[in-house]
Amino acid sequence: MRELFPETRFHDSRERLGGDDLIRFLSGAQAALIGTERFDAATLDRLPELRAIGKYGVGLDNLPQGELERRGIALGWQGGVNRRSVAELALAAMLGLAHNVFRTGAQRKRGEWNKSGGQLLSEKTVGVIGCGFAGTELLELLRPFGCRFLINDIIDKSKVAQAHGADTASLASFEQTLSESDFVSLHVPLTEATREMIGANELRALGKGSAGAGGFLINTSRGEVVNEAALAQALKGHIIAGAFLDVYQTEPCLDSPLMNPEFDSFWGTPHIGGNAKEAVAAMGAAAIENLQQAMRAAGLMA
Repeated sequence: MRELFPETRFHDSRERLGGDDLIRFLSGAQAALIGTERFDAATLDRLPELRAIGKYGVGLDNLPQGELERRGIALGWQGGVNRRSVAELALAAMLGLAHNVFRTGAQRKRGEWNKSGGQLLSEKTVGVIGCGFAGTELLELLRPFGCRFLINDIIDKSKVAQAHGADTASLASFEQTLSESDFVSLHVPLTEATREMIGANELRALGKGSAGAGGFLINTSRGEVVNEAALAQALKGHIIAGAFLDVYQTEPCLDSPLMNPEFDSFWGTPHIGGNAKEAVAAMGAAAIENLQQAMRAAGLMA
């Protein structure tokens, strides 16, 4: 890194910078390599020398892209770098929920011996909401299971469906995807359109899946797309069969109604989906390329 950018300042703490701390750290910088730090117009107002941003990771919901464009701040970004890592975790979640792995494993540690083996994932209906990089990768991983796919996206995904052995009937509305799926996996970016897109009504629709036994919800995208209070109520009322989250409305997730130990039907991980070691290495390399791309666009390097 220093070979390419000898005047680099590093933030070595694991704590995410924000507010005045972020301003102080970036003061005078013409370029910045950022991860999950949140920027808004007020932050950019206080960083008048900033001309280029390179993004580590695949999400852009922490950056006001319109403001960057208006101010002429170049953005270097690459999507889908960690797609396989995220898709594998979603698949692991489906298999764990289907085969009762999480519940019986926890019960075993409590001295209980529950031999209920759940159900097969094979030949079930899987709904993928948001079929971009990670969603498409999940379809590929699911092909050997012979699942029926329902694909919901704001962009026409006919070619994606055909490439993964599904016909155009697999392109479903949001409502159909929820009501007909045994498993629903979310792979959407965080926008105003997707914020809390899964609430009480949507969970009731998912509860009609799996021949009335209720479907499973998996979220490895952004925590804010699921209303956690509504999900907790759906789990408490046995409206859906279960849920697995890797992302949460507030992170670190230390105080959520989902943390109720009585919810054997809920399992989660601490936002590890894109953090397989191979994915972290790939994102690191991509981040440096992203910064170089942005600096070239801004005229800061040849």
